[in-house]
Amino acid sequence: MGTRALINVDYTNDFVAKDGKLTCGVPGQAIEEKVTSITNDFIEAGDYVVFAIDAHLDGDKLHPESSLFPPHNLIGTSGRSLYGKLAAVYEQNKQKENVYYYDKTRYSAFAGTDLELKLRERGIHEIHIIGVCTDICVLHTAVDAYNKGFSIVVHKDAVASFNPAGHDWALGHFTDTLGAKVI
Repeated sequence: MGTRALINVDYTNDFVAKDGKLTCGVPGQAIEEKVTSITNDFIEAGDYVVFAIDAHLDGDKLHPESSLFPPHNLIGTSGRSLYGKLAAVYEQNKQKENVYYYDKTRYSAFAGTDLELKLRERGIHEIHIIGVCTDICVLHTAVDAYNKGFSIVVHKDAVASFNPAGHDWALGHFTDTLGAKVI
């Protein structure tokens, strides 16, 4: 077991597929091979691999995102399914001790979840982040990781957004403000 972890953030049909409810579209689809390859590499190396997947209830008017975005990643819909080849990678490896899939209900993979506990009990100090959206959920996960004292690595060829300016800004913010390595 290594001292690093990979966090796959929201690489689902609703965020990536052409007909996704809140899709990144082509930029999200273009990173599929890289997301899959990195995930496989981490699983095979025995590193901790986390799938932090957005989960919403249909008609939840109290959730802060309900006034900002259309309904997306609704529990019980195919929109929450992992996108493309990543779904098969997860299915083939989901029983492994170093693979953890959980629901999140906020932008950050840490907010209201047991992620920090899972990382600390494994002695993990370095987290690698991939997925979507670079300037929303990936960013908020990185900010929380920074505030919790983790070393952060963002794989720039494995993150995407529907907002090109936001994507570019977030890549700079990771390095300039969070001290992350962007590779």
